[in-house]
Amino acid sequence: MKGNRRAVLWVLAALVCLCACSADGTSSTRHAVALVAKSTETEFWLSVFAGARAAATEYNLDLSIMGPETEEDYETQNRMVSEAAQTGAEAIVFSAIDYENNATAIDDAARSGVKIVAIDSSVDSQAVSTYIGTDNYAAGQMAAQAALDRVDGPLRVGIVNYDISSANGQERERGALDVFEQSGRSQVTAVINTLAQADYARRDTAALLKEHPQINVLLAFNEPTSVGAAQAVEELGLSEDVFLVGFDSNVSTVDGLQEGSVDALVVQNPYAMGYLGVESAYKLLSGQGGDLKPTVDTSTQVVDRENLFTMDSQKALFAFEQHMD
Repeated sequence: MKGNRRAVLWVLAALVCLCACSADGTSSTRHAVALVAKSTETEFWLSVFAGARAAATEYNLDLSIMGPETEEDYETQNRMVSEAAQTGAEAIVFSAIDYENNATAIDDAARSGVKIVAIDSSVDSQAVSTYIGTDNYAAGQMAAQAALDRVDGPLRVGIVNYDISSANGQERERGALDVFEQSGRSQVTAVINTLAQADYARRDTAALLKEHPQINVLLAFNEPTSVGAAQAVEELGLSEDVFLVGFDSNVSTVDGLQEGSVDALVVQNPYAMGYLGVESAYKLLSGQGGDLKPTVDTSTQVVDRENLFTMDSQKALFAFEQHMD
């Protein structure tokens, strides 16, 4: 009788072990992860969310996604971080609007035991276990070099950047300025910071170009500013006179690339940022955090009219649609 009881107990224990593991060896325990983004509206962030959801499905995670209405509202981000920590998030995947002013909220969440992964734009916190995203300084260099390689003669440059407190935008600007300075044939005429919304970027870019008609190269450092800058170039009839290098993939800027208002795009990999960010959160929560690198550089490439229809460019430009199929 004792032997039969012992055998039953072994069977029950084996069933518990089987139920606790999925077919691929991952735990069936559903960890809670929150993704706090800069915004929830642009194609860039929709692609990030698609990657994040794919990883959450693969690793059996409860994923919540949130972000403010504008990419300047760091205070709402801070509230979202605090609420996520208070309502059970075990890890937060975070893209900081403000490198310094988001830090306290992240530190507070980390002190309560929440694991922190940074994507896209980092934050001034030692609690970040890994940063996943573009090498933004190198991306800025890439944008400047794209213009230098394609425009003959002296360059008179205007730069359209977004929030001055956002780490990734400032790193892109520094990279571009260094390359232009080293070139010996570039003069940066003006740098402006505008709201990361197309309408504001269009208005401010138009004012910039009217004030400085000598500008023949324009750089815009994220999706909304690129859309707005392209609209300003087109509305002012300057497509033949101003060489515009934008960032990211958007229907408007891809159309502009074909029609002439945009001349090159520095295309990031937001899907990978979302996927790897959530995957890293899972590793931290499942005891595999030792495998994480401090920084993971996702791929970036330049797309122009010459290579627009190559397979690599199409994959980069339309990654979101491909992963949704």
